[in-house]
Amino acid sequence: MKVFTSLAGVPADFGPSAVTIGKFDGVHEGHRAVINELLRVARADNLVATVVTFDRHPLRLLAPERAPVALVGNEQKLDLLSDTGLDAALMLTFDQAFAALSPRQFAEDILVRALHARAVLVGGDFRFGNRSLGTVDTLRELGDEFGFEVRLIDDVAPLSDRRVSSTWIRELLSEGDVLRATQLLGHPPAIQGEVVHGAKRGRELGFPTANLSPRSEGLIPADGVYAGWLTDGDRRYPAAISVGSNPTFDGVPPKQVEAFVLDQTIDLYGHIVLISFADRIRGMVKFTGIEPLIEQMNDDVEQVRKRLA
Repeated sequence: MKVFTSLAGVPADFGPSAVTIGKFDGVHEGHRAVINELLRVARADNLVATVVTFDRHPLRLLAPERAPVALVGNEQKLDLLSDTGLDAALMLTFDQAFAALSPRQFAEDILVRALHARAVLVGGDFRFGNRSLGTVDTLRELGDEFGFEVRLIDDVAPLSDRRVSSTWIRELLSEGDVLRATQLLGHPPAIQGEVVHGAKRGRELGFPTANLSPRSEGLIPADGVYAGWLTDGDRRYPAAISVGSNPTFDGVPPKQVEAFVLDQTIDLYGHIVLISFADRIRGMVKFTGIEPLIEQMNDDVEQVRKRLA
């Protein structure tokens, strides 16, 4: 998949293309349904299947106090989009200049001049341009003028009357329900970040952990212990993952994420790793001493083995 991070980076001979537009936070099953239809249209008409997305949620600029935490970072998002079979992704910087574009400027600058769109696929609630003034009807009018067809995509609601959305997935992760979140995402929820030095309490207890930097990207699920994986480059390791402040010890930062890699002793300091959550083992518990904690950690590891088997 070719990736462009500005309109200037798109080659002059790009396209003609079939395009869909959105935040694509998490690249969940709803997004994948749209992309699958995009791919079908593109292949049928010999068009370049292209996604237009943004480097941040628009509310990060427009109303930061209401902006949700992103389910994935930009690098993760591009990796997930690439896995769908898309030909190209245009990730635009959502800044004041971009937010000020009128619907007509948006369509003319991005869809027409840069991407040479012939088909544009959107949902019924699609809005675009300054103050979200552009609607699907606006887009259709512009398509008639500039020569692209607008196609509507239905919402996806598997096993439920509720449509798949990033909001729903955030709710599930806030409850620690990573199994259901995985169903809606089509892949395990994950966070990505640098392994940094911690207090080394896990090592002292016989469970050395990889501690993620607080600046990691992705939405961290509810406090607790999880079964999952730690991916370092092209190597993936089964892991017991702890999320939270570890109430047994004082002074532990909130939402600390640390992973104990099973049956391996590896030096990961300074590495950028991906930690994926497969299943929740238990909530966070305060223990009365070290011995009960070690006993529970041993049981957690056995539970992780069973859940990942």
